[in-house]
Amino acid sequence: MTILDLYKKVYLIRKAEERICQLYPEDKMKTPMHMSMGGEAISAGVCQALNKEDQVLGSCRSHALYLSKTGETDEFFAEMFGKATGGSKGKAGSMHLNSPENGLMSTLAIVSGGISVAVGAAFANKRIKNNKITAIFFGDGAIEEGCFWESINIACLMELPILFICEDNGFAKNTPISKRHGYESISEIASKFRCNVFEEEGVDAEVVYNTTKKALDIMKENRMPCFLHFNYYRYLEHVGVNQYFDEYRPKEEFEEWRKKDPVELLRKRVSEEDAVRIEKEQDEQIEKSISLAESAPFAGKEEAHKDIFYEKDKL
Repeated sequence: MTILDLYKKVYLIRKAEERICQLYPEDKMKTPMHMSMGGEAISAGVCQALNKEDQVLGSCRSHALYLSKTGETDEFFAEMFGKATGGSKGKAGSMHLNSPENGLMSTLAIVSGGISVAVGAAFANKRIKNNKITAIFFGDGAIEEGCFWESINIACLMELPILFICEDNGFAKNTPISKRHGYESISEIASKFRCNVFEEEGVDAEVVYNTTKKALDIMKENRMPCFLHFNYYRYLEHVGVNQYFDEYRPKEEFEEWRKKDPVELLRKRVSEEDAVRIEKEQDEQIEKSISLAESAPFAGKEEAHKDIFYEKDKL
């Protein structure tokens, strides 16, 4: 069933984001959108390899991770529309999704902001011996932040049960690696730490799944963290629902990567009958969720200061 489960995940992500692209110009979704198109296989493959109780944290490019870990769309679309029925009652938007009951602890908008938090979660899991794995997803742009190096260093030093998942689309916003890195290989640098390092193209969810399973098996044996480096091509602009091409992102490059589309790759491996069934089920689920979200109320003003932490006497 794994290949069907993987296809269900990648199709759900793609279709949900296609509907966002279609609806976003109506200006009912007020949240900035960091789209996952092109990178669906990474979250789908990793989350399929993890157990439900395992914990994941991510970046502002959060849709694929949320949908892969939860499989639900009602709260997802309600949050996109800023409605009270959203997972965070409309206060989180696209960039701060969470579903702790499904193991999605948080996604954070600050570049590399979730990495140290994930290391803390992994430390806690090790202390209480609950056998949970923590996986932190981040873009290659986060590698430039000191937080990443401090976090991977302490994780290796303390032998924490954590997967560092680098979703490498070659850009930090619109700046290519050639303008940012004073070294050749992220994976080579990571291998200097006491961790298990894996590198693959992140377009084939089955490859990502198998790589993650292998990483988890090795982690159980030597207790060292894992660094998984997956290359892929982001289809759309850094933030927004449009494509863009320039001297660093020529259209020809996109067209070459498009030949290895994550959704189309998997569809070729399932039967036509299964593909049609899955697509129909997911399409109907998404349309139902959108309808519910559009008709749902906005949260009242009394919600503004709920579910947050602050020192009342300093406000």
